[in-house]
Amino acid sequence: MNTQQALEYSMQPFIPMFIFGGGYEMVESERLRSEEALKALVDEWNTNPEPSFGYDVIVDLADRNRELCDHVGETRLRNKPSSMLARSLSDADTCAAIGKMQRRSASAVMREIHGDREALGVAFTRKPIQGTVLGIDIETTGRAPERGYIINVGWEIMELTSDATPHDAEAHYCGLPEIYRESGVPLTEIHHITWEDIDNKTPFRENKALQKQILKLMKKYPYMAHNAAFEDSWFKLHLEGYAEARREGKIVIIDSREICRRLDGEVKTLPRESSPAALENWARRRGTLGTGEVEQHLGLDDTDLMLRTVQAEFNEKNLFAK
Repeated sequence: MNTQQALEYSMQPFIPMFIFGGGYEMVESERLRSEEALKALVDEWNTNPEPSFGYDVIVDLADRNRELCDHVGETRLRNKPSSMLARSLSDADTCAAIGKMQRRSASAVMREIHGDREALGVAFTRKPIQGTVLGIDIETTGRAPERGYIINVGWEIMELTSDATPHDAEAHYCGLPEIYRESGVPLTEIHHITWEDIDNKTPFRENKALQKQILKLMKKYPYMAHNAAFEDSWFKLHLEGYAEARREGKIVIIDSREICRRLDGEVKTLPRESSPAALENWARRRGTLGTGEVEQHLGLDDTDLMLRTVQAEFNEKNLFAK
């Protein structure tokens, strides 16, 4: 499907009862078309500096696709790959993050590494770390942002100093469509969020005040998340104005997993299957998570653990500005 065909598809009337009345095969067929159109539009947006459509077209189509996915069934789709979930941030994003924390330009960091990814670790240590960050974490119903929902978000703000304490913490539960009342909250075995936690809560996509608050904070502070490509992928399809602000350079993302991989020498010596760069394992090595304690998989709890672990890593390497 090309861009024009995808645009035409996005403008077609969406009549749920007609589609859902056709049974599983019709709904699944429509989902596949919807996601093909979504990918075509996102690819055009990412490669064309002046696309012929606004990003709201993409966000609206993703909303429509979730309704289709709800009727296909979350369990049927759980293991299907997502074309909207990025595996990692770009080197340019990492250089921008380093520059922000060291109060120098991203271009200066890019010139320094000369395209060598291995040099990123050196770049992290080249200048003192300083500034303020917004730590944030989300819990979702799956891995595919075009199919699932954000059901929990938590954040804190922390100054990048050796003894700072995170502050201005907030946590919010977000609702799900009524169809999940009987089937239950997906992935509850991981995040332990139940229907009682989200019952009568406003869904994230409908909570405009919450979205506005988060976007305002992201424009004020660089935001940090562990495996930040996950949050980035979800916010692009769930947080209105995010993709546009990101494109304009108003949002800088710091991936704490990249900090772990570049600064913690143990990551390269431990078996890959042990997930050495996972937040829980990194936190245990840095002493911010005790023996017998586990990662909570709730937005605010994991944000707090991440910020304290990053602080411990920077302290161990003596990277904070004096």
